Amino acid sequence: MAFRELNSKMVEATVVPGQRLFSQRGAMLAYRGEVSFTPNTQGGQGGIASMIGRRVAGEATPLMTVEGSGTVLFGHGGHHVQVINLTGDTLYVEADRLLAFEGTLDQGTMFMGSQGGVMGMVRGQVTGQGLFTTTLKGHGSVAVMAHGGVIELPITPQRPVHVDPQAYVAHHGDVRNKLSTALGWRDMVGRGSGEAFQLELSGHGTVFVQASEEKL
Repeated sequence: MAFRELNSKMVEATVVPGQRLFSQRGAMLAYRGEVSFTPNTQGGQGGIASMIGRRVAGEATPLMTVEGSGTVLFGHGGHHVQVINLTGDTLYVEADRLLAFEGTLDQGTMFMGSQGGVMGMVRGQVTGQGLFTTTLKGHGSVAVMAHGGVIELPITPQRPVHVDPQAYVAHHGDVRNKLSTALGWRDMVGRGSGEAFQLELSGHGTVFVQASEEKL
């Protein structure tokens, strides 16, 4: 595992020769050893197609490639940091919540409407969240950011989880997402978030929820 949580707002990453990390620009707090930081134009292992998808989605969060030999401290804006370890599955995470991730993971982009249909599109238009979500697949660790802490909620076939879209951080597993409305269309006029919308996650997996609706 490349990342070690030092406290709720900082992680330490081990950088070794021949392996890369990717981090959000401005996330490096300090480092020891011979470590280099260069702007990344390929969008991780997903290649240029992944980066194009992120730009179309309006989620072209600048990434830095981290290489060399040493340790790096990562954090950003005083936000809570959570480390998620992947063992071959896929993590779906909002691009602006990514702090850093291992280069062993394949990066891609998923159009949320492909799962949520028209309501998935409404999620982006009304709540201000992106229509596209970054995907990270394979074996490795990811550090994500959130407001006020993160809780993991299990998703089971017998018990789907309903999440405020702006409290959503990430999820993984065999999960379907669908945006539903708790109010009528007339009642939603002028309401951009909150209980008017609920993101329903069903199937089998885990969803990560932050303690605040505040956007990063």
